[in-house]
Amino acid sequence: MPLFKYAFQSYDPLLHIRASGREVDVSPKTAREVCKAIRGMLLNDAKEYLEAVKEKRTPVPFRRFKRGSAHRSEINGFHAGGYPVKAATKVLEVLSNLEANAEFKGRDLDRMKIIHAAAARGRMIRSYTPRAQGRSSPSFNTLVHIELIATEA
Repeated sequence: MPLFKYAFQSYDPLLHIRASGREVDVSPKTAREVCKAIRGMLLNDAKEYLEAVKEKRTPVPFRRFKRGSAHRSEINGFHAGGYPVKAATKVLEVLSNLEANAEFKGRDLDRMKIIHAAAARGRMIRSYTPRAQGRSSPSFNTLVHIELIATEA
């Protein structure tokens, strides 16, 4: 089993609560945009936001990976966006793990603020689809590491 490390370097176990989802099967680009959207939110606000994204009521602004994505009039200050349901579901699972870790440490859940939310590319699963004339086409799948760190505000 590999030893994973967090990208957040100034971790203090007395101040911070952390949770991670390793090698999650979602798009790295949409996972990055979802993490960027919830960074700086309170824990309860982030859960409500991700539930709204799952139900396609609130779009996630696409800041970096916006080529070919539709424009949403609901987003203030940004044009491109979308509803990454699968990425929002997986980030919500890691967020519920973060909430359980905070509750285990005896922290006030109403004051928990997400200070670090990151998605990094993980292992690539390589597979090949056979084609005619003895050829094959690559069908690669990239997994994602999701990290969340929160502290009491």
